[in-house]
Amino acid sequence: MKKAKRAAKWQRDPEGMRIRILEAAKKEFAAHGLAGARIDRIAAEADANKRMLYYHVGNKEDLYLAVLEAAYEKIRAEERGLDLEHLDPSAAIARLIDFTWNYFIRNPEFLALLNTENVAKARNLKRSTKVKSMHSPFVEMIRTIVDRGVKTGEFRVAMDPVQLYISIAGLCFFYLSNSATLSFIFGRDLLKKDAKEERLQHVIMLVLAALTGRSDATLAPLAELREPHLA
Repeated sequence: MKKAKRAAKWQRDPEGMRIRILEAAKKEFAAHGLAGARIDRIAAEADANKRMLYYHVGNKEDLYLAVLEAAYEKIRAEERGLDLEHLDPSAAIARLIDFTWNYFIRNPEFLALLNTENVAKARNLKRSTKVKSMHSPFVEMIRTIVDRGVKTGEFRVAMDPVQLYISIAGLCFFYLSNSATLSFIFGRDLLKKDAKEERLQHVIMLVLAALTGRSDATLAPLAELREPHLA
């Protein structure tokens, strides 16, 4: 009877079931990695069964790749909604940094997935036919902001947009992914609210100083740079 109910649920809402499977798989892979993840736990969390999961999503490696692709698609989609093109160049870069920092904080599973895939030398991600195409519009958006800043004289350096984004992501990622060891070594709780706000301000000022050539680059308050749901 229970199996019949699950099958009926799948038939009524196949896309909803797929979303639940991907969400359950994301948590499982983030917590245990690809090798340690268990399909039966994913199926139980999604209220599915292994037969349905294999039939509609594929084997564990295929499911893992689908989770990776969905994770990248989610962050790229939210970045597109930042409306950076209509901000002054410095404010646009500051909003991008603020978003990246808070996205990493809100989505620790994303950081865990990145760590797992980097240990694997991107072996699974290399099978994707989607991920590279997701990044091209995002890179061009950053390039446009930087070029606009150079043309107006706001920026002195026409940075490579890929290098710029890697620097932004790295400045945020390393702090958060290594907060336990760094907190112990330096005798600070780096995840306290004030410490996280101080780090965000530091990253924004560091990146803007590199772009503008000024160490006194000033900004509007962070609340003014954020999207309404982040302020």
